[in-house]
Amino acid sequence: METESFLLDENGWVPNNARLPVVIYRGVLASEGNDLAERFEALFADHGWPPDWRDGVFDYHHYHSTAHEALGVFAGTAMLELGGPGGRRVEVAVGDALMLPAGTGHRCVSASEDFQVVGAYPAKMSWDICREAPGDAARARMAALPDPRRDPVTGETGARTGA
Repeated sequence: METESFLLDENGWVPNNARLPVVIYRGVLASEGNDLAERFEALFADHGWPPDWRDGVFDYHHYHSTAHEALGVFAGTAMLELGGPGGRRVEVAVGDALMLPAGTGHRCVSASEDFQVVGAYPAKMSWDICREAPGDAARARMAALPDPRRDPVTGETGARTGA
């Protein structure tokens, strides 16, 4: 498995996360379809990130102010834009996963018809959808969020704190 990590600076109305990096994991699991979805769900759950949903990724820029997010691609391919308008574009495919720290802007630019992901969040964190600049309350919420206790894919203790 190969990993790529990078920090994203604030970008216009998208806060991103200057402390915790986005992590892209390539080729985490092999297979396809429901079997792969179930395997991603089990992997995330084993590392303290209970799975919450299966679907695509919204085609509009958004971020979460109340939770970090893990995504596991179990079908298809997509081009995602991370960091807000004009952000970094990354291709993802079956078997890949991502960890998006709270505040990280993301959207789907294009996808194959069958593109699907599993979404998971650290235990006891509930997600929201933010589509505008954070106010003081949202910034305080994000600053107060604890770092993930374990990596959603590797299970390593502690959060990565740099690129």
